[in-house]
Amino acid sequence: MTNPDAFFAFFTEVGILAQLSQTQFERLMPAGMTLAQFTVLNHCVRVSDGRSPATLARAFQVTKGTMTSTLQRLEQKGLVVIHADPKDGRSKIVRITEAGRAMREACIATTYPWAEDLLAKFDAKEISELIPRLAALRSILDAERD
Repeated sequence: MTNPDAFFAFFTEVGILAQLSQTQFERLMPAGMTLAQFTVLNHCVRVSDGRSPATLARAFQVTKGTMTSTLQRLEQKGLVVIHADPKDGRSKIVRITEAGRAMREACIATTYPWAEDLLAKFDAKEISELIPRLAALRSILDAERD
């Protein structure tokens, strides 16, 4: 490794950014929504719908129990439906509802003014240039977790 100090400084900054942004995001979301719940809804829209709770738990790197708890709360709110997998009756499938899609959009809408204000303090080109680099790093880390 050429510069371990830079490596740790980079991940320290990423960790602090994650903590600060997650806390602010959760403060701004509609009442009763948590970041964990939003991220599940967002995943269902952004990546794919119709996953098993175990697959979602692996994707989020949480225990099956933690994911089950989050999914139960979402189901109680009518934001997802959980039903038996028609291909394998032993497992479940999670699907986002129209109310879940609407809640995801509401979460984004309530946080957008904060994001817009924050992003106005940065050059859009610089932010855009960071995205592919961060995505490449995420891809490497994602591949290594499996």
